[in-house]
Amino acid sequence: MVDPADIEAVARQLGREPRGVLEIAYRCPNGEPGVVKTAPRLPDGTPFPTLYYLTHPALTAAASRLESSGLMREMSERLLNDEELAAAYRRAHESYLAERDAIEPLGTTFTGGGMPDRVKCLHVVMAHSLAKGRGVNPFGDEALAMLAVEPAMAGILDREVWA
Repeated sequence: MVDPADIEAVARQLGREPRGVLEIAYRCPNGEPGVVKTAPRLPDGTPFPTLYYLTHPALTAAASRLESSGLMREMSERLLNDEELAAAYRRAHESYLAERDAIEPLGTTFTGGGMPDRVKCLHVVMAHSLAKGRGVNPFGDEALAMLAVEPAMAGILDREVWA
């Protein structure tokens, strides 16, 4: 059971009621929710394969800013030329899928964020890294490292972990 105060905080962050929240998967150093873990099916039965969902407005805005910079294209190109990076990203995908399927299998290998073949959504890969910690999703880690040095991220990202 998720604390109702956390659900209220996430609702304020999103500007709508959150659906299918199983837990707060990441809290900012200042205590605010930053990522929720969401059920593979929403309460109405709709499949929702995005297990980790970025909720903090500063993080979602920062992810959008990085996306608009062309970072995802550069990351996806690196997957084609760096076998070690591609293998790490595939492991992130497999871990994500196994964790989601342990809750409820959806009968799909789609995880989100473009995993494992491309980087399509930094929101997803960043949420995955924040929820699971450094070393699980290489592109989430990279994006968070870029952001951790920004003064606006103080209290939202732990610089000692991500920078």
